[in-house]
Formats: sequence, C-alpha cells, structure tokens
Amino acid sequence: MMRGVSVIGVGMIPFGKYPERKLADLGWPAVKAAIADAGLEPRRLEGAYCGTALGGMMSGQRVLGRLGLTGLPITNVENACSSSSSAFRQGVMAIEAGQYDVVLVIGVEKLTKFGGGTLPLEEEDWEVRLGLSMPALYAMRAQRYMHDFGLTREQLALVSVKNRKHGAMNPDAQMRKPVTLGEVLDSRPIADPFTLLQCCPTGDGAAAIVLCATAIAREFRSDPIHVLASDLTSGKFMTGFRDMTIPEITVRGAKKAYEHAGVGPEDLDVAEVHDAFSIAELLYYEAFGLCGRGEAGAFIESGATTFGGKIVVNPSGGLLAKGHPVGATGAAQVVEIVRQLRGEAGERQVDGARLGLTHATGGGISGFDHGACAIHILAR
Repeated sequence: MMRGVSVIGVGMIPFGKYPERKLADLGWPAVKAAIADAGLEPRRLEGAYCGTALGGMMSGQRVLGRLGLTGLPITNVENACSSSSSAFRQGVMAIEAGQYDVVLVIGVEKLTKFGGGTLPLEEEDWEVRLGLSMPALYAMRAQRYMHDFGLTREQLALVSVKNRKHGAMNPDAQMRKPVTLGEVLDSRPIADPFTLLQCCPTGDGAAAIVLCATAIAREFRSDPIHVLASDLTSGKFMTGFRDMTIPEITVRGAKKAYEHAGVGPEDLDVAEVHDAFSIAELLYYEAFGLCGRGEAGAFIESGATTFGGKIVVNPSGGLLAKGHPVGATGAAQVVEIVRQLRGEAGERQVDGARLGLTHATGGGISGFDHGACAIHILAR
C-alpha cells in the first residue's frame, strides 16, 4: 500500500528579471526559505528533484552546492513548462514507495539569458522550422474557439484583466499593476487576436517545496498540506485534423487526477492553471469541468473565476501576471496553493479554501496537443 505524502515547507523568490544573477543564485534562496518554512534540519533531506527546462546540466547540484547540501541523490528533470511539476511528481512517488521519508523539490529558470523574445524551440521539429511559435499556436486556438463558440475579443481580454488584478495583490508576481479592458485591447498586437497583455511575460524565478511522508508530517508542522493526487500525462501523436479547442491532454489528465483524489470539479475552491496566453485559461475551464463546452466566455464574464465567484482561478496572477520562468512555474503553482490552503495568502486569500489544484502543460511539438501535463490536487 502506498504511503500518504504531505507538503511541509514552501518558498520562492519574486519572479522578475535578474540578468546579473546566475541560475544557482536564483535557486538557493527559494530552497533556504522552504527548508526554514518546514522547520527542518537540512540533514533530514534524503533526496532532491530539480525541474528546469533551459537551465543547463546539473542544475540541482549547482543550486544545492550554494548551500552545502551536497552528496544526497539529486535528480534533474526536464519536461518543458511541466519540468518542476514533473519533479514534484517524482518526489511524491519516491515517498509513496517508501524510498525516502523527506525530499526537496526545486523549480528554477533564468530566461533573461536569451535577451527577450519567444522561447527557443527545437528546430528539429518540422512545424518549428516552418515558423510556428507558441504565440502563433495559441492564437490559432483562440481564432478557432471564437469562430466555433462566438467568444468575443472582450471576453478573451477579461482573462488578463482578472489575472493582473490578482497579481497586483501578490508580492511575488512579476507584473503588479492592474490593467483595464481597454488597456488590454489597445496594447501592441502580437498574434491576432492576442495583444501584448494577453501573453505571459518571460523572466527568471525559483520555487521550492519540502515533501515528507504524511505519517511524520506533524513532527515538523501542525498544518501539513496533503497531496491527494499527482498525475502526469503525455501527449498522443495525431496525424491530420485535431480540434484545437479541446486540450486533450488536460482533459485526460484531469479525469485521472479527479479519480485518484476522489473529488470532482465542484469540490475545488482554488486552482492555478497554465494561462500562458489568455485563451488557455478559458480552454482549461472546460477541460477541468468548471463550465460546459463553449461556455468559457460567459463563465469568466460572470465573475465566476475571481474572488466571490464559484472558484478562484489563478489567485497568484497566473502566468499572465506572476510570470512564466518556464521550469519554475509548476513548483510556484504548488507554493501558491499551499499558502492558500494554510490561509497565508494575505490580500489575495481565498476564504475557506480547503481543496486546490495545480496544472502545468509543457511543450509545443508537431503532432501533439502538448508534450506533457502535470496536475496535482492538494487538501488541508
């Protein structure tokens, strides 16, 4: 029988642009904060899992070397935007299986080294060679959804308005200024129908989590957060037509996660989903069963996904406001949900939050909806 797993410590640095810092110097403060939050002696750590997409070789060793945490088994995980979400899952599985009692999960990324622009994609991929970029891919999804379901540009832009409002309450967010609907619609065009404020910013960041076996969690904290589900799905290769308005990999992953946790969408209080572009959040409302097919535009317009609504989605500001340092995003989502479930989110606290979900998808490669999708469900 698998053991229960709990989160006992979290930490992160404010996401932003740190061109003067090395990757390791982004990562170690988040690790130090998570260990302190757990009330843990560092020697209790038995293993570490470090997620990064573009950080280079031996990222975990470089980060932990700054703190003198050397010699323990360190596994580095690359899974595009799901890198640290996948690292989290590896840590969960190791504890479930009884391999370790206490492990560290790190997500770290430094994108300022690329000097700006869209993320570099693998040129071996034929769609990339033909000019496909992530803004273009999501723009096609948006255009198709608008065509099929009558989504308006105003409804699409409301995602950015909402998440910038949430991000303004988050001291760790990269973008902390609220924006109006007019400002979103009038910002610089990127890929029709997206304007600049409907695309997540790139930057640098790090987040860390301490996991332990539930049986010993209260040795460290009186309020551990329990992992009810930790699931990873990979994309299915499809030739020919595929419906770009249905994120198949997330639909499949959500079904698995709900089954493993023994809950449904109606039970969720708060969620952090992968809103790399405004359309993405709307598609994920439907994929997670928060609203019906074709209803996402009306759903956000009703205020259902902000404070006082049915469920608060991306209280951190999401990728659109908190930022998206690729490999750090999944771990940072877990940090946010843990803080929400503990009641430590300050101005952006979701009242009475007891059950939360994180979701990070990764990779744009030809023939796949996405390369990977990691979903976690946590409870207090």
